[in-house]
Amino acid sequence: QVQLVESGGGSVQAGGSLRLSCRGYGYFVSSYCMGWFRQAPGKEREGVASSDTDGTSRYADSVKGRFTISRDNAKNILYLEMNNLQPEDTAMYYCAAESQFCLTAIEALGAPLTGRGVMDYWGLGTLVAISS
Repeated sequence: QVQLVESGGGSVQAGGSLRLSCRGYGYFVSSYCMGWFRQAPGKEREGVASSDTDGTSRYADSVKGRFTISRDNAKNILYLEMNNLQPEDTAMYYCAAESQFCLTAIEALGAPLTGRGVMDYWGLGTLVAISS
């Protein structure tokens, strides 16, 4: 059974940093396109960053230069390093997997996920709260 489990969320002040982790169970992270998504209160879920199986990383414009997505395939973990966090980054953050190629994960970067495809597996999320 495939499971994704996120951790690392928390509350920090603006300008601070957090590192989110997403551990995969029952499958190999290296075999899937992986993405980080977020959903703020009252808003739709949107893509934040994607990582393809060939190592290509892409980001929503709003997080470029501040967030870094990476994988540790040996540990089966996906990371999201977040620096210079701002109040508008406050959201529930989810990791998700898309089989084979990054299609939905790219389409949804910085845009609502609805209508842009389906990710195959989701974690339950981890909350990030940034105070000004």
